[in-house]
Parts: sequence; structure tokens; C-alpha cells
Amino acid sequence: MSFRRFFTRKPMKELMDEVKNSHDLTRTLGPIQLIFLGIGAIIGAGIFVLVGPAAALHAGPAITIALALCGIACACAGLCYAELSSTIPISGGPYTYVYAALGEVFAWFVVAMMLLTYMLGAATVATGWSGYFLSFLQGYGIHFPVQLSHHYGYLATMPDGSVVSCLFDLPAFLIVALMTSIVYFGANTSAIVNTIIVMIKMSVIVAFIFIGAMYIDPENWVPFIPPNEGTFGEFGFSGIISAAGIVFLAFTGFDAVATAAQECKKPQRDLPIGILGSLLICTVIYITVSAVLTGVANYTELGVAEPMAVAVDKMKLPWFSILIKIGAIAGLTSVILVLTYGIVRVLYTATHDGLLPIKLAAIHKKYHTPYVITIIVGLLVAIMSSVLPVDKLAKLANLGTLSTFVMVCIAVLFLRYKEPNVKRGFYCPLVPWIPLFGIALFIIIICGLPYEIMLYGVIWVVFMLSIYFSYGQYHSLLQKEIKTGIVHESSIVE
Repeated sequence: MSFRRFFTRKPMKELMDEVKNSHDLTRTLGPIQLIFLGIGAIIGAGIFVLVGPAAALHAGPAITIALALCGIACACAGLCYAELSSTIPISGGPYTYVYAALGEVFAWFVVAMMLLTYMLGAATVATGWSGYFLSFLQGYGIHFPVQLSHHYGYLATMPDGSVVSCLFDLPAFLIVALMTSIVYFGANTSAIVNTIIVMIKMSVIVAFIFIGAMYIDPENWVPFIPPNEGTFGEFGFSGIISAAGIVFLAFTGFDAVATAAQECKKPQRDLPIGILGSLLICTVIYITVSAVLTGVANYTELGVAEPMAVAVDKMKLPWFSILIKIGAIAGLTSVILVLTYGIVRVLYTATHDGLLPIKLAAIHKKYHTPYVITIIVGLLVAIMSSVLPVDKLAKLANLGTLSTFVMVCIAVLFLRYKEPNVKRGFYCPLVPWIPLFGIALFIIIICGLPYEIMLYGVIWVVFMLSIYFSYGQYHSLLQKEIKTGIVHESSIVE
């Protein structure tokens, strides 16, 4: 058989039949729940951790401009996601879209990138959750065993000056296990829990904005764009670009809404609302919080793991510091929940295409969830977050996200050309310019990643392709259809 078969696109008619005939997952989610799902994934470590150091080391008060640039870049991807999700409302999100537009091998590449984004992202966030949670407990005089507070091999310095080698991050393991159990019990349960968590952290963030606004010193915004110090990325215009590359991680997550397609009541209407609504709300919140943050505290003081706590200390409101930690814990919790939910749905769809063993997609009789995949994903994320120094791999998650966004933008262009008559619930405006602008922005950010991250990414893709060529291609339903002549040459990407 020709090598070209690996680039065969999944027929749109087949995808539309899947939409009509899919009854395994229960459709319980509406537009409000989807918006909360997106907010739950987006607002987490970024707003509580990344914004401060990015301002202190790169952009100064102009961190607001960096966040706006990230919002614009993600808006390009968000508009493309909105069109694709309204056209192909099936669980799997980017994987399914690329399968329909570019072919099977590219779809599997997206699976590889989404695994990096979601699993490493969830593991990294779980590690951050552990730090905030332990800090919260210490505020009440509760001290957790040091050996069970960090990943394996971490050297912790004790109050007496001695050094202890840690074995296991138990809080990180437990929070992943808890969030996995919620995903196990179904989409509706996940949505309810996520909505409650989002309301908690949003209340804290809104309180920070309004209370902090009364303590703003305009002198802290001068100069708004600190002059460059002679090195690229250290303030000035280049500093804003560098800061954008860092805080871009804060915007990842809105694409998880697309993976809930088969559990939406009216996916063609609700998915665009969920994707664009959550992205817009979070962009406004990020810009506002960063303005208050740099207005209350001088940007030079924000290069710490808890920048919002620094601002609260400036307000001299100790009770508010407790609320900030609660908000951070809630924010990180919802990110773990949504990322776990998202990758489970992507892998569930891949199993039904034959690219992974179908037994992994077994549906729980009572909860109507793919429980086998859920348990496996939860276990892997829990182990990574509790044993490995995943903070060193956080940029790999960024590479996965950027690569996925590029593929989604390309998919919109291909489907507009190849399938112009397919019904779309939402149209990305200004095609091809918006997708092309998004592709350019994302590639620029990718090129700014460290060399070793690119190398690790290549190794990971080679590993994932070895799985496809040793298993996926022989069990792929699409490849079987090619052999029987059901899929014709017209479906091959040219």
C-alpha cells in the first residue's frame, strides 16, 4: 500500500454520522457550564505565579501589554477552535479536527502534543498546588512531613540547617487522585465541582481587584515600559515579547472545552460560546489583575512564587492573605480537574478510531464515563507530579500547546478549501488572515524556546510515531476502510 494512505483524511460524512449516532456519553453540558469549564482550565498557576516574575524580570508594568498580546494570539486560535468545534462537534477536539483536515499521521502528532500539554501541565500544576496547600497549613501551625512534601531527590533544608532528601510529594498525589475520581464519576459531576471551584477563585480574584484598586500608587507604573538594560528580553520592547512567551502558559486550557463536544446539549451552538466566552473573560481578568498588582507593589518586588501575596502585604491586610491562598489552591485544583478531563476525552476518541486498544474505551455502566482510560491517566499524572521534578518539563507542555494551536489554524484553512459546503455553526472571520496571523505568532514563540526543549519534543514525537507505526496503522479503522475501498483517493491530503 502507498505511503500516502497515512495522510488520508477522515471523511466528513463519517464524522457527521458519529455525531448523530453517538450515545455512549451523556449530553448534560450547557453554555454556562462550558464557560466555567474553560475558566477552570485557564485561570490557575498563571495568574497566581507567572505574572509577577514576568513583570519583575522582563516587562515591568507593561506586563499588561504582554498579556494583551497573548490574548490576541490565543483569540486567533480560539476563533479557529470555535469554527471547527461547531463543524465537527465530537470529543477529541484538535485531534478530530486535524484528522478531518490533514490526515491520520498529523492527527496522531496532535495526540502526542496534547499529551505533553495536558499530562505535564496537570502534573506541574499539582506540584504547585502542593506548595500552596502546605504553605496554607503552616499558617495554622500544621507541619507536614518534609520527606513527603516534595518530589523524589529534592533536598529540603530543615530549620536546624540539616538537609533532608525527600521521597514523595504526597499532597500532589492525593489531589490528582481526588480530581481523577471526580472525572470518573461523570461529566456532570465534574462540571458541578468545577463550577463551585471556579466561583470560589473568581470571588477571590474579584476581591483582589476591587480591594487592591484602593491601594494603587500610580508612581509604581512609572516608567510603564522600563528601558532595556542592554540584553534582549530584559525590559523595553523585547522584554514585553519575552514576558509574553512566559505568561502564554497562563492562557492554555480554553481548548479543553472542545473535548467536551459529545457531552454538550447543543454542541454547534454552545461550544463556540464556551471557547470564546471563557477566553474573553480570562483575558480581561488577567490584564486587570496585572494592572492592580503592579500598581500596589513595585514590579521589582514581584519576582517571587507568590506575587499576589506581596501585593496583599503592601495593603497590610493579613486576613486577605489567607483568602489569596485559598483562591490559589482553588484555581490550581480546577486546572488539574479540567486538564485530566480533557486528555481522557482525547484518548477515548483515539481508541474508537482504532489507534489505541478499544478496551481502553470501556464505558462505566453507571457513570457513563471511560473509566479505564481515566484510571490510567490519573495514575500516570499522580506519579509524575509526586515523583518527578516536573517543573523542569513545564516548557515541554508549552511546546505541546503551541504546536497544537498551529495545527488547528492550519486545519481551518484546509477545511475551508476542501469542504466549503459543510454546515458550520460558527465561521472564523477574515479567513485566511486570522489563521495565518495565529500561525505566525505561535511559530515565533516556538522558535524562542530553549534548544533542549525542542530536542525533547522531537524525541517524544519519534516515540509516539513508533507507537502509531507498530500498532495504530494496523488497527486503524480508517486504514481498514482504505483496504476495502470505502475511502477513496479524494480523501487524501494534497
